[in-house]
Amino acid sequence: MRCPNCGSLDDKVLESRTMAQGESIRRRRACNSCGYRFTSYERIEEKPFMVVKRDKRRQPFDRAKLEKGIGRALEKRPVSMATMENLLNDIEDKAIMKGHSNREISTEDLGNLVLEALYEVDKVAYIRFASVYRHFEDLDEFINEVNKLGGTK
Repeated sequence: MRCPNCGSLDDKVLESRTMAQGESIRRRRACNSCGYRFTSYERIEEKPFMVVKRDKRRQPFDRAKLEKGIGRALEKRPVSMATMENLLNDIEDKAIMKGHSNREISTEDLGNLVLEALYEVDKVAYIRFASVYRHFEDLDEFINEVNKLGGTK
């Protein structure tokens, strides 16, 4: 650590304290060259979790955007807010686990996680989300997706 007084790189740590519930460390230091005492702070710098778009652009994962899409699919459906919150938490956890090694997930993988979760919760919401996510072009695609569901209730 460079001394702010003389610029020397030779210092010693006098005291270390954990701050902010373990999120950072405060260190009191003394320069061995000039004796000046100063404080440094240390914290982990995390890379943000990214979503890789179809055109290969990357943008930070946005839970609010995910919530908006799922909320639209579940609009006027008999699904409680608690269920929706659990759904969001589950999808976010699975997305982070899937993209753990490189801290990113493709929109395709994220969309499939949403579809899997909605399929378990509400078939109408599943169809609504699928129609937008898979860009249904005509009624036949919509009907085919409904037929895949079969007569499940």
